[in-house]
Amino acid sequence: MAARLVQRCCWRHLAAFLSAPSALPALLLAPAGKVTMVRALPCLSFHTSSPWNRADGFWVKEQVEETRNPEQKVIVELIETATSPQDLLQLSDHHALTSNQASLIITQLSRLAVEKKLETKSIVEDERFQQLVAITDSQISHVWNNTLVSLLKSLYSLGLDSRQQEMQSVEQEVLWRLRRLTFRQLSSLAEFLALRQRKESKLLSELIKKLELRWTELEGTRSVVTLMAKVGHFSPALMDRLEDKALELAEQFEPDDIRRVMLALAYQKRRCVPLLRALSYHLSQKHAELSLSIMLDLIFAYGKLNFHQPQVFQKIATDLHPHVASMTPVEVTRCIRSFALLKWLSLPLFEAIAQYALDNSKQLSVAQLCGIILSFARLNFQPSASEDFFSMVHEELEGQLENLEPHLLTELVWSLCVLQQAKTPYLQRVLAPDFCSQIQGDQSLKAQNLQLKLIHINAAAQLESPGYQGPFLAPELPSRVLLAGERLSLLQSSLREALAGLLGSQENGRFHVHTVYGWPIDAEMVVNSENKPLPLKHFAAPHLLHSVGTKALPPGARRVAFLCWEFPNFSNRSKELLGRYAMARRHIQAAGFLVIDVSSCKGWLGRSAACSPAPGLATLIPSRPPVRQPGG
Repeated sequence: MAARLVQRCCWRHLAAFLSAPSALPALLLAPAGKVTMVRALPCLSFHTSSPWNRADGFWVKEQVEETRNPEQKVIVELIETATSPQDLLQLSDHHALTSNQASLIITQLSRLAVEKKLETKSIVEDERFQQLVAITDSQISHVWNNTLVSLLKSLYSLGLDSRQQEMQSVEQEVLWRLRRLTFRQLSSLAEFLALRQRKESKLLSELIKKLELRWTELEGTRSVVTLMAKVGHFSPALMDRLEDKALELAEQFEPDDIRRVMLALAYQKRRCVPLLRALSYHLSQKHAELSLSIMLDLIFAYGKLNFHQPQVFQKIATDLHPHVASMTPVEVTRCIRSFALLKWLSLPLFEAIAQYALDNSKQLSVAQLCGIILSFARLNFQPSASEDFFSMVHEELEGQLENLEPHLLTELVWSLCVLQQAKTPYLQRVLAPDFCSQIQGDQSLKAQNLQLKLIHINAAAQLESPGYQGPFLAPELPSRVLLAGERLSLLQSSLREALAGLLGSQENGRFHVHTVYGWPIDAEMVVNSENKPLPLKHFAAPHLLHSVGTKALPPGARRVAFLCWEFPNFSNRSKELLGRYAMARRHIQAAGFLVIDVSSCKGWLGRSAACSPAPGLATLIPSRPPVRQPGG
């Protein structure tokens, strides 16, 4: 290794020496004591038979040859100044080309084809091009490293068949020289091949291995960002190294660099918390103004990674608000979906988007309008101009339900139920037997989720739509939907412990109850007019999947449901429940239950049994059912 380092330094010093026109005459006139040094230099400069000297000193040799042979210099100038493929191809008719010159011509042909959007088939099939490829192949070992890398990329760009012998020869030569390529050449070639080949490619695999071993040579933010975006997904080990390097250089990143790194992490689903925190810090502290495209990409990446940074979200939401009116429908839909994923409700931004939908209803496609409704429903957001907004929605969706795919139609009607805007035509369409049979025949997890949402829609039709006459789902459907058992949370365990002493007997309560409405109840009991618990097994329970009792509740008795709300059930900016859980609470209450909300002390909606132990049921259950707004 030391010998190679010394040899490379010698080449570099020799190049600097030869670049000066007066260097050689000066040495010839040097004192006698330095003549030995002059004689030693030509031996070093013209000893180019070894592969190492050709590889590391290619640019030195090129400079020497150009200095000694003016014709070669003229050819290179003609190649660089050519403006059409014909100018380049004609050079082979008038000059005896070396392998390097032929490679340079092929590279220039590829560049012109890209710049002028030329048809590459005519270039590749030209006999003069085939002659250039043959010259390169016959002397492939004499092609300089940088030219060789450019040659390979150019042959790919021109569409040369990878099974062709000359193409395989160039690839094999690159494989042999990988150890002698600079890190910049390795990364450039890897970035190029990553867009065109699969990981199974031998050359790409070897390139990635070299990058993994030599990652400490990585310099500059551009190389780090480009490798993360284009090559990192091929190798988790390399991506780990790149993340470490990005963390080291995070302070130097420009907003566009941060955007590309965030997108690379998002698409690869790599939630590198230290790097995300560093990028978020520099984003909020150093970069005051961000372009619209950067803000949209950043909020998309945060949503994809489910990584929460309130300071950054607030900054982006505030900066996006003035741009809403000038955004395209695609940008608006992408923006609101990202904020919905993050459970971040910015009222000014969402109001502006609702107004945008009203003003541009004819420019929005049905899918884009559905995306806005789904996002509103996730956050349980009702626009201030709710009547006008939903009138527009119903008008635009009229006659379009039949054209929506089952998945989107189910999500749309479910979201309208969350927002309490589902009209009879919507309910009839998704609760029709022929529509339900399409979803029930699929056993995938996605289909099971849709079946559960159909049950929620059916509950909304039964409990919140007095004028709806049917159809309804088959009574046995809820029992057929797979209900995966979940591990009890600390809050649910605390609730059980708190209620154990109050119930007196296990017969006086139920825990983790699955209902026909598709919503679970964490704890259930029946109390008499004096708030004393009563045994449950004797009473009819129409909300259960399989009821065992038949008796009606005594006069003055009430059903009580305890619902536990964890932090993920709330919007990140308030103590309001997300749309899904707000609808669950409404349905349980509409089914005849007195709802008691149980949550942590920081986000509780009502009296919390988990925060402070109650001496008796009277302190938990009010004398009259409280009047609550939908959404709690």
